[in-house]
Amino acid sequence: MKQTVVMYPGAGVGHVGPMTELANVFLKHGYDVTVVLVEPPFKSTDSAATAIERIAASNPFISFHVLPPLPAPDFAASGKHPFLLMLQLLHDYNERLEAFLRGIPRKSLHSVILDMFCVHATDVCVKLGVPVYTFFVGGASCLSVLTQVPAVIAGRQTGLKELGDMPLDFLGVPPMPASHLIKELLEHPEDEMCKAMTDVWKRNTETMGVMVNTFESLESRAVQSLMDLPGRKLRPIYCVGPLVSKGAKDASDKAERNECLEWLDAQPDRSVVFLCFGSMGTLSAEQLKEMAVGLERSGQRFLWSVRNPAGSNNPKKYLEVRPEPDLDALLPQGFLERTKGRGLVVKSWAPQADVLRHRATGAFVTHCGWNSVLEAVAAGVPMLCLPLEAEQKMNNVCMTEDMGVAVELEGYMAGFVKAEEVEAKVRLVIEGGDGRQLRARAAARREEAEAALGEGGSSRASFAQFLLDVDNLGKQLGE
Repeated sequence: MKQTVVMYPGAGVGHVGPMTELANVFLKHGYDVTVVLVEPPFKSTDSAATAIERIAASNPFISFHVLPPLPAPDFAASGKHPFLLMLQLLHDYNERLEAFLRGIPRKSLHSVILDMFCVHATDVCVKLGVPVYTFFVGGASCLSVLTQVPAVIAGRQTGLKELGDMPLDFLGVPPMPASHLIKELLEHPEDEMCKAMTDVWKRNTETMGVMVNTFESLESRAVQSLMDLPGRKLRPIYCVGPLVSKGAKDASDKAERNECLEWLDAQPDRSVVFLCFGSMGTLSAEQLKEMAVGLERSGQRFLWSVRNPAGSNNPKKYLEVRPEPDLDALLPQGFLERTKGRGLVVKSWAPQADVLRHRATGAFVTHCGWNSVLEAVAAGVPMLCLPLEAEQKMNNVCMTEDMGVAVELEGYMAGFVKAEEVEAKVRLVIEGGDGRQLRARAAARREEAEAALGEGGSSRASFAQFLLDVDNLGKQLGE
């Protein structure tokens, strides 16, 4: 009888995507996989629901099960941060998750894999005696820092924000400026968001093991640090990545896909700068114009996915449904006409995995979200870092200093990168002598990524070890 793996990625498209890639690894090993989803509690900015539908449609061998919906909190009217409401909502779904798991014969339920934000569901799995593991969709460097942060915060009377750019020494990563930590962790230790965040990271490493979307040679120091953290017996760490979309099959919207890729087909190898800032990332109206000036002056070819600016820095900006961008209003007058042929601007969505794997793509201006970083690493494309929020500033430090696959666009900490910086760095990566080393390192990382997933590779061995450990655990739980 086939065994079933249940995966619970929460609601974000940035989490459903990589978990679906992990599901495909289980399928190849002969398991059935059910991905359990909750109804998105609000209409997200650029139709994340559509993106999830696209993922489901292109993965017909995976079962997608939506839990019976609970009444969603009133995100817009509540005074609470949406993240806190979302955590509470996921916690409230525990009963429905338990009912679903009880419907699967215990002997055929192999394991439950939880997303990093669904860790409250650990209690359900422990109650049912089911092997439960975390899947961390970020990198090992990020997980290492977040695992060490509670000890840094403990006993402090003030938040870390007042340390400014002071470098903090964490095991496994380059010195990390305090200002680069996730914003909520900089608040006063008693702040509700800070407490909720530290609790989530603490619980992430309290399941029976953590699968991380990375490969050992990309973040070897960080991986080692997770095994050696002082004063903590960490559960096993399994590096099973890079789990990224291979492109093509995810780009079901042929019209949009063809526009980008056909245009790229006509460009020389490694000549195009691709600019894209993830499913949530947006630039201000001023930054969009400045970026355009820098791109135009650089004289380089570019493919740019432009989204409407968010209304504000208010956390509730994620609840806005933003209309399609008016490019003529957002970009400098005459920009589209002057750069015609050399540049292509697309509205809102571009098939990122396909673009990064295209032979014409030579550099990637990114917000440093981990999925995007891994897609570029797997494609051998060097990056220009413009981190916006969440853990992206931490990723930027590791990408530029440890992995050697990126350069940063200075000014991101002040929230504004000048045109001359865009122009200089784009030229450097595409045509500069210094860029040659960066391009060579990116190509070498691509080969490492392929090797990790190949026969006898580290990620393959790590996944095999995971299966062995679950079998042993299953025998113990069954006794």
